[in-house]
Amino acid sequence: MIFEKQVDTLEETQALALKLATFVEPQYTITLEGDLGAGKTTFTQSFAKGLGIKRTVNSPTFTIMKQYEGRIALNHLDVYRLENSDEDLGWDEIFYGDAVTIVEWAHLIEDELPKERLAIEITRIGETSRKFLLKPMGEKYIRLCEELLK
Repeated sequence: MIFEKQVDTLEETQALALKLATFVEPQYTITLEGDLGAGKTTFTQSFAKGLGIKRTVNSPTFTIMKQYEGRIALNHLDVYRLENSDEDLGWDEIFYGDAVTIVEWAHLIEDELPKERLAIEITRIGETSRKFLLKPMGEKYIRLCEELLK
């Protein structure tokens, strides 16, 4: 099952991420795929705001993971630099701890990801327009998408 949502402005992207944050709980995993500049980090920044995170959220490209405290803690991973690596960062603690996790470039650690998750692919279709393909894996993520897109 795949859900699709097109947004035409930055504000609509931010609103989608803010709304998503209202439905998640600890141990939820969201993966983000998209070309450079598609809006993965922008989406994550608004998602973090929706979790009540006050700190500035930026891409953890060089540190692999950043953690933030809010209503629910957030693990923000950018695994771009882990391509062709077999490094174990303590995946169980990351995915099954007390935080929600967002993973950018998730296809690079496919074997480490939880089987149940929400995979989001962002495609740039204009200056501010984006197409979001939401691929829920697991019943709770299907319900999440249905609520999100009401």
